Amino acid sequence: MPDPTDQQRDAMVANQIEGRGITNPRILEAMRRVPRHRFMPQRVQHLAYQDRPLPIGHGQTISQPYMVGLMTHLLDPQPDDIVLEIGVGSGYQTAILAELAAEVIGVERITPLAERAARLLADLGYTNTTVLVGDGTMGLPDRSPYDGILVAAAGPHLPRPLLDQLADEGRLVIPVGEGRKQTLIRAVRRGGSLHIERLTSVRFVPLIGKHGAGGDAQI
Repeated sequence: MPDPTDQQRDAMVANQIEGRGITNPRILEAMRRVPRHRFMPQRVQHLAYQDRPLPIGHGQTISQPYMVGLMTHLLDPQPDDIVLEIGVGSGYQTAILAELAAEVIGVERITPLAERAARLLADLGYTNTTVLVGDGTMGLPDRSPYDGILVAAAGPHLPRPLLDQLADEGRLVIPVGEGRKQTLIRAVRRGGSLHIERLTSVRFVPLIGKHGAGGDAQI
């Protein structure tokens, strides 16, 4: 018997992702493959394919499908890329990136979320993901440089360690700002310079850490 979530996922991609201008076929196919409902608590799984963020516990959310698609589009992960993800949360964005890149290394500050995401990614057969617990605003310098860094929480400024860990032509996609005044930003390293684009207004949970909300470091 066909899985009813397959049709829901196809409709989500057609209406919420492709229908809103994201046409990269690799991203569309990745979002058709990954079972979004598996990444959220059972009590809200029936809402999994609606165009909205949903709670996943510990004061965190899974981003709306369109925002996942948009941030993935801006990051533009390639098959040979090594990607760093900050704020793993449910692991859904991690799975999308794992469909597109060679390796995804995720950092999550909340241990139960990190452990749950790691188990689920393994259960779903992803062998190119690693989920670690730590302060994501510090990045992971030992494994840098990264072709792409995606941050799923809003910092008050661009975290300097993440900028420093970008490879040449590496992309950082991150919401920046506080409260309702947040902007999605893409920073691209080209040689010794950074090219920064301010793209659209967004709303994310705060990025907590030394180079984030509540931290004492500034860019």
